[in-house]
Amino acid sequence: MSRTYKATGINLKTQALGESDKIVTILTREFGLIRAVAPGSRKHNSSLGGRSGMFVVNELLIAKGRSLDKITQAQTLKTYPGLAKDLGKLAASQYLAEIVLCEALSEQPQEELYDLFNEHLHRLEAVSSANLSGVLAHLAHAVFHLLALAGLTPQVQICCLSQRSLKPDFTDPNWQVGFSIPAGGTVSLEARERLRKEGEREMRTDQYPMPHAPCPMPNAPFPMPNAQTIVVHRQEIPVISSRLGAMELALLQHLSQPEIMQIDGARDHDWLSVEQILRQYAQYQLGRPIRSATLIDSYFAANHDATV
Repeated sequence: MSRTYKATGINLKTQALGESDKIVTILTREFGLIRAVAPGSRKHNSSLGGRSGMFVVNELLIAKGRSLDKITQAQTLKTYPGLAKDLGKLAASQYLAEIVLCEALSEQPQEELYDLFNEHLHRLEAVSSANLSGVLAHLAHAVFHLLALAGLTPQVQICCLSQRSLKPDFTDPNWQVGFSIPAGGTVSLEARERLRKEGEREMRTDQYPMPHAPCPMPNAPFPMPNAQTIVVHRQEIPVISSRLGAMELALLQHLSQPEIMQIDGARDHDWLSVEQILRQYAQYQLGRPIRSATLIDSYFAANHDATV
């Protein structure tokens, strides 16, 4: 007989198998990511039908198999019905599930990731469906925290070049700061410009040496093998992926807090900008696109147009 084990997990992904089965990818507290067959779950009278749906939390009894494990019993502990009733929340939840699938490990406990994911699904479900900014804010908050748990937190409090703290200037409507994905976070545009000018001066010095520098004689001997060579590494000028205004930087800096709160003056387009920055950063760090993000773009574009 096959060995069995118990696990508590939330369904992240499903796919059809044969005529009536499903393969369910589950994030469990005890064993991380597992893939298991839910036999007969696509039949209308199956006890595993609803239990194998997306974002359902079950206590599972699973039988070990040669290639795929098999769910033999499932008792539902929690569901998130509010997510399925709203397209924006559902898209945001699928978006987060893709990030979790990239970060989660197999055959290792994933308690922190499991708890964090469930906490943010609960927060998303509680947001008013009419509050576009609220859904976007909670999505960005969750993405930031998932990245932080994986050790991929973007630097948003200080400049990646000068290591000086950055404070948004709301008194200047033209104030901006850069965000560099390769550099790992925010970059002061003034610090970047100083670095660029320093690099230009060094290049001119290299091309046109000092007139009093001694010229080597034609028959001068080559340096001794043990002679030391000094190599100077110039600091690279980071590529600016996007430019942020004062409000966008303030929102990004606020995401590190345990709770998300509405910031006065923040609008839908500010949160959309923050989400897109985090999306590009997450895709770069994870090495793959977030497919559900296209649903976010189309849904919020349509609903924003409808409310303007």
